[in-house]
Amino acid sequence: MIFTYLLINFFTIIIPFIFSFHPKLNFHKTWFAFFPAVIISGVIFILWDMYFTSRGIWGFNSQYLLGVEIGNLPLEEILFFFCIPYACVFTYHCLDIFFRNFLTGNAEKYVTLLFIILLLVFGFIYYDKPYTVTTFISFAAMLAFAKWVLKVNWLGKFYMIYAVLLIPFFIVNGVLTGTGLDEPVVWYNENEFMGYRIGTIPVEDTFYGMELILLNLLIYKYILNRRKIFV
Repeated sequence: MIFTYLLINFFTIIIPFIFSFHPKLNFHKTWFAFFPAVIISGVIFILWDMYFTSRGIWGFNSQYLLGVEIGNLPLEEILFFFCIPYACVFTYHCLDIFFRNFLTGNAEKYVTLLFIILLLVFGFIYYDKPYTVTTFISFAAMLAFAKWVLKVNWLGKFYMIYAVLLIPFFIVNGVLTGTGLDEPVVWYNENEFMGYRIGTIPVEDTFYGMELILLNLLIYKYILNRRKIFV
């Protein structure tokens, strides 16, 4: 069905959008920070997406698409980089109120360092796999930048909230990669990544999504802090 990918985007964002106006949440009052964040991160990831699509590292199944393209990407893929961050940043905004940051100080530092080491090790092991090496090395660099240059103090909370976000992530990405469908909406060239999957989802997708959301949050929270509004 040509509306499949569009509907995935729609159902991803509709509930977060509706509850953005809830008086106890008021996420809409932080849109001034969210929209610059999603535009900046979206441009970066869309250019990355366009390049990998042109290289045949991944692609899209036309039977699930409207047929409208921007560059070499379907419209639905462009919308993905708005809908997914919106839902995830909204969720962070909500859970930030309830989650205590159990990973603080040295614990957060060591977890971050472990992430960086593992990402670099696997990035270098799979240096000939473009999706793997690009995702792992760039994410390791972003974590290091966030921790030791920006010196953000909420990475521990981000790790915990992203663990919660993995539940809808596996549902949405599972459908996109073929779970419950005759063919995947988004296909991957098996020669361009490690080849390990969680169900139908390449392992790299987990860190690609984590990097996308972290970049959005770094910009979003920076703008909020500049305006002296803390969430």
